[in-house]
Amino acid sequence: MPTAKRALPATLVRRGGERLLFDCGEGTQRQLLRSDVGLVELEEIFLTHFHADHYLGLPGMLKTFALRGRDVPLTVYGPRGLDDLFGGLRRIFGRLTYPVSTVELEPGDALERDGYRIVPFALEHGVSAIGYALVEDDRPGRFDVDVADRLGVPAGRERGILQRGESVTLGDGTTVTPEDVLGPPRSGRKLALAGDTAPVASVVEAASGADLLVHEATFLADESGRARETLHSTAGAAALVGREAGVKLLALTHVSTRYFGHQVVEEATQVFAATVVPRDFDLVTIPFPERGDPVLVRSGGRTAATPADAGATLAEPIL
Repeated sequence: MPTAKRALPATLVRRGGERLLFDCGEGTQRQLLRSDVGLVELEEIFLTHFHADHYLGLPGMLKTFALRGRDVPLTVYGPRGLDDLFGGLRRIFGRLTYPVSTVELEPGDALERDGYRIVPFALEHGVSAIGYALVEDDRPGRFDVDVADRLGVPAGRERGILQRGESVTLGDGTTVTPEDVLGPPRSGRKLALAGDTAPVASVVEAASGADLLVHEATFLADESGRARETLHSTAGAAALVGREAGVKLLALTHVSTRYFGHQVVEEATQVFAATVVPRDFDLVTIPFPERGDPVLVRSGGRTAATPADAGATLAEPIL
């Protein structure tokens, strides 16, 4: 349930100029308007499952887009049953000024993007449900200027070609390959977003080695029986998932109104120290691996200020 300080589930991911919304609980558009992001014309929305607290913000948001005269197409992704859900929702939001398409996904149906892919994975929640892993491609190794100088590669176009992974032929007929001047490939970033779920091996597998895992923690250990009954997770069980997956940072969300954030942190950190409980409008920055670990920025989504390494901002649980 929403409280005076905490809204329903919705997480925004920023990668470069892209804005991807995962789940759209009631009030999401208003939360976006209160953030430094604003109600941008999202082009893709991803739903984890069809319990009302995860999608009831959609009809109002879609109608607002239409009232503003939007014409940019929107695609909504989700597990099996998405088409049926929209069959009902269309009676609520009515005619729109822009096309909306729906895409039903199964675990493993990877969506290829420029420089990364979005991979759905299975959850265990008693209904059709999927999480999403955003996995960046490896990047070329560092360009060794000294080696390029010794090989006679001129500054400018030829060096750019080598950095893109293509060979060049110099004026004397010598061929220089990328392997000659580039170090080993550098890993991209990985983010795993699990919706409502019991602790399950499929999440451990999907989040393996992730920079950030966003996982629910509806209950604490005192309600472990209730967690098993409803196929939710306790903070301790979610922390075990994070530890087993070897993630750099675990962010716990979907916290019951029974508990305060510090109680959730206390239980989880006994199992996995690198655990945080973001509040509304908090931001998590994910730098490239060689630049450090993910960092929680309190209220970072409320202001116009951005991290020093803004290009490395990948995930922002702002709602």
